[in-house]
Amino acid sequence: MRNILAIRGGGIRGIIPACCLVELESQLGGLTRNHIDYCGGTSTGALLTAAVAAGVPATEILKIYTDRSKEIFTPTGPIADAKRLVDGYMYDPQNLHDVLVSVFGANAGWAINDCPIGVMLSATAMNGHNWFFVKDSPKNAGTTGSVKLVDAAVASASAPSYFNHWAISSVNGQSTSFFDGGVGGTANPVYQACVEAFEFDALAPGDSRVIELGTGYFPGSDNPPKGLIGVITWSTSTLVDTSGDWADDAVRRQWPGILTSFNPLLPSDIDEADLSSIPTLLQVGQQLAATMDWRKLIA
Repeated sequence: MRNILAIRGGGIRGIIPACCLVELESQLGGLTRNHIDYCGGTSTGALLTAAVAAGVPATEILKIYTDRSKEIFTPTGPIADAKRLVDGYMYDPQNLHDVLVSVFGANAGWAINDCPIGVMLSATAMNGHNWFFVKDSPKNAGTTGSVKLVDAAVASASAPSYFNHWAISSVNGQSTSFFDGGVGGTANPVYQACVEAFEFDALAPGDSRVIELGTGYFPGSDNPPKGLIGVITWSTSTLVDTSGDWADDAVRRQWPGILTSFNPLLPSDIDEADLSSIPTLLQVGQQLAATMDWRKLIA
């Protein structure tokens, strides 16, 4: 059997799937990429996907969220809100880029084509066109494999109003600016990961299984948001959450029986940049991870 891993978007809530990967490596040994054939991710899921492909141990991936998130989500509080209103974003994606480079080490310069497993990172160009960064193959257009893995991950994670856009200079020989893949409706990348794996790579649905890791959900309210900041936050969060169900349903309709999904209920509505929620997210992630038998799921 071939194993496909898909990881949803959700900002700091990426702690939850990171905990699941720590458990995977604890149960099976070695690196996550040793046990999967293909990995697709959007936003924080793209960061996790890139780290997995680059061979970063899951415990180190988790530390990015728990120990280094303040380097990424800065400034905070009223200063961040003011910057959001004036500049249109709060955080500089260059900080995220620099953290990834420091963690990836010798593999920081990898192109997508250098990855030892198949990958799919989704991002949305300024013209609204969806981009799926994958390895070049005879079955696809061969336009994204030379893009640096770190650049594709940062582009996918640059959620509008949170981060400024991220420009990549090597796409089709020109510079293209990107926002988060969730803007294009692929915050849950599971369907597109399957399309890329089955239609444009060497995997087949008949001998594949798909594990989807979510970043948690909290039931929405019928009450409208208040104030400009509230509306902006609601809009961006909705981009992350609304693609979840349709993507799962599409996979189950087109390829019945191959998908197993994990997406826990959150104790409250946790914003993608709420660093005060790290202890809570760790608890949720560790509780979910403790229920997973990776030997049965993919071994």
